[in-house]
Amino acid sequence: MTKQYNITLLPGDGIGPEIMSVTVEVLKTIGKLFEIDFNFTEALIGGAAIDATSQPLPPETLSICRNSDAVLLAAIGGYKWDNLPRAQRPETGLLQLRAGLELFANLRPATILPQLIDASTLKPEVVEGVDIMVVRELTGGIYFGQPKGIFTTETGQSRGVNTMAYTDGEIDRIAKVGFETAQKRQGKLCSVDKANVLDVSQLWRDRITKIASDYPDVELSHLYVDNAAMQLVRAPKQFDTIVTGNMFGDILSDAAAMLTGSIGMLPSASLGSSSPGVFEPVHGSAPDIAGSDIANPLAMILSAAMMLRYGLNEPAAAEKIEKTVSNVLSDGYRTGDIMSSGMKQLGCRAMGEKFREFLN
Repeated sequence: MTKQYNITLLPGDGIGPEIMSVTVEVLKTIGKLFEIDFNFTEALIGGAAIDATSQPLPPETLSICRNSDAVLLAAIGGYKWDNLPRAQRPETGLLQLRAGLELFANLRPATILPQLIDASTLKPEVVEGVDIMVVRELTGGIYFGQPKGIFTTETGQSRGVNTMAYTDGEIDRIAKVGFETAQKRQGKLCSVDKANVLDVSQLWRDRITKIASDYPDVELSHLYVDNAAMQLVRAPKQFDTIVTGNMFGDILSDAAAMLTGSIGMLPSASLGSSSPGVFEPVHGSAPDIAGSDIANPLAMILSAAMMLRYGLNEPAAAEKIEKTVSNVLSDGYRTGDIMSSGMKQLGCRAMGEKFREFLN
């Protein structure tokens, strides 16, 4: 019996439409193999939405997303919109989408594929075998805390303010995701904070430690964020699952991504309690290469695999995509960002076509 899913597509800006187009074709092929019927609806977000509607997240887009089974987001932003007021920038639309769908948990895997060990800037013996999952709190912390803004003081100086704030409830729910994720992996959870100087981090550490008693099968450790950043580069294989707040997770997940050699290879999933999840690559919109057909679509394709696994409960289809990525790389096919000597370089569309050949 054919299963049907309604998928919202948010191509966004820069290379977004290119990698989204490739991924949709991959999903159509997967659908035929696994008797899945995808109904795709495209909507505006980011700079494209600003140009069309003057809003980074039009209400219609949020409504379409809420009424779908899952959301695929490619990339947003670009130099064109950098000088707009903050409330009107593309990135604000992304924050509004996360808040509007109540997506509080972001899962960012950083796994080194054997075929790409040489693409990493670190020594092979340092990165070989790296398999990290960063669980990032997504709707609290300094990106959402109030008050915030740029104010004029009594002395006439401008003063910028952002507030890092968490409630115990916000910490508890992301902690549970962290512990449950670790249970499905190697049973090790590292909580990252800055409890030596930040009161909000002290509350974070206290709540994580308390909740640990509910998960006796998970080994819990704590690191300050500066030490965690150093350890990610010094000895990344010590990490299994990392749970941390919004800003720290934003930074550490990008650092972990580069262990693998290219941020163009890594997907992510943003999940809530009951709303559809958003699945997107961790890289940006790369406006400098937009339209040149050289973007790497594999992170977008792997984001579709995460959608199948975490959003639609189709693990067999997800595994098929993940294995095909490995097979394509093993056969020597590369885009420019992961190219090495002796490999066969393909553009964005050609990589998509080759990928579908390997799927069949």
